[in-house]
Amino acid sequence: MMNDRTRAGLRRGDRPLPQKSFDALLLFILVIARIEIDALADNVLPDRLADARHLVEGWWPAWSLNRLEHPQTDPVTMMLWVAAFGLLLIYMLLSLAEQPQQWVFRVKMGLIFGIIGLLVFGKTALLIGLRRQSVPWSYSHDGGVIQTETTIEYFLDGKNPYVEDYVNTPMAQWGINEYRTALYHYPYLPWTFVSAAPFYAGMRAAWGWYDQRIVYLLLFALMLGLVPRLVRGRQKSLLALMLVGLNPVMAEDVIFGVNDPFVWGWIVLALFLAAKSAPQAGRGHPLWASAALGLACATKPTAWFLVPFWLLYLLGDVWGAQAIPPVSRWGVLTKTALRRAWTLPVVALALIGPWLVWNPFAMYDDVWRWSTGQGETGYQIWGWGASNLVLAFGWVQNRFEYWPFIIPQTIIGLPLLVWLLYQQARRNTLGTMLWGYGIFLFAFFFLSRFMQPNYLGFAGSALALAWFTDSSAVADEPPIVTDSP
Repeated sequence: MMNDRTRAGLRRGDRPLPQKSFDALLLFILVIARIEIDALADNVLPDRLADARHLVEGWWPAWSLNRLEHPQTDPVTMMLWVAAFGLLLIYMLLSLAEQPQQWVFRVKMGLIFGIIGLLVFGKTALLIGLRRQSVPWSYSHDGGVIQTETTIEYFLDGKNPYVEDYVNTPMAQWGINEYRTALYHYPYLPWTFVSAAPFYAGMRAAWGWYDQRIVYLLLFALMLGLVPRLVRGRQKSLLALMLVGLNPVMAEDVIFGVNDPFVWGWIVLALFLAAKSAPQAGRGHPLWASAALGLACATKPTAWFLVPFWLLYLLGDVWGAQAIPPVSRWGVLTKTALRRAWTLPVVALALIGPWLVWNPFAMYDDVWRWSTGQGETGYQIWGWGASNLVLAFGWVQNRFEYWPFIIPQTIIGLPLLVWLLYQQARRNTLGTMLWGYGIFLFAFFFLSRFMQPNYLGFAGSALALAWFTDSSAVADEPPIVTDSP
């Protein structure tokens, strides 16, 4: 509402200064970060310039390609960047609107989707095309794409991917010889290749080729469509979408085919279904949500750490006012949790169980022993975490030697988990659940044998969505102005 002084000032021709928009500032920073990371990643692809030129020279004029030659990236990527910057400029100009209208919000949302489409989907499609005309071990991630495609072949041929090795597959051409221990292990869970098998069979039959990133892109697109629907408030929806969709690390994971966005997609679907079923309000039922989380748990152990937070969230309406309920209520709480979440273990075990029964040691060896550095071909100490202290202080002779990281993870992780669940019990919301999950993930991986960038990107998306999930439209958000008098 404008007071008399403001109206008088406007009648004199004085106009307020353009509004400073936080969502425009954040989008500006995210786009720059995304493109800079893209440029740095391109520098490790030595053949990209010639390969990109070969990919488009049939329809792109040679004189144009010659003028676009640039040492930092290829012409296709450069045009994606230019288009994204153009959409960013339009977004920032729209942010100068004094009284945001409904159509402004809708256009802004469309611009964010457009930028994500260019910088993530467009670049992914380019790398898929470059890989298709090159060799199978190029322009992609080793485990999430190259190795997973072989596991799909093993699966369709009736072979056990956890028993077979990968020494005579395209995976053997990727990476550095000393660190190719994954040639003897497949560290992901069955839903990764089982879910992709129909797409693999269909595309190979129809077109003669397949790229695992197509499945990842489909679920990533679904996830992007659900994120704004988890958040109330126009600006908060914009912020959540850009933080998750342009997450500098997770976007790069999509482009090269790391499978963490695939896991995250199922978790977001579970969150969406949980928010819609709202057991705390006595509406609907969370069984579909728990089933979606079961699919995530059957993809990668990263999702397992959400389960205790998830079960507590589902008990929000029966937990009671006390942060720790009396022992007399534990039976009721257990029965309620089973009634609302039984689909989670059923779905996960239905997918994991057959492989575990087939050869339990092979699955245990691939998924757990390899990642903890045990056995003759365990994974090396790697990444950005506290494991570097083990190397720095000489507690091991080399990166491949076993060290019991499970000890600090247990000593620090268990009390942290209890404390985070206690905090969630005091305010049991979707956002608090995600916040605790993100913090616990970060702590666990920081103390693990390897804290890779993709784990940080995953935790970052969880924390970003947690920040906005419980938000609602508030008084400081300008009301929508309609065109009617």
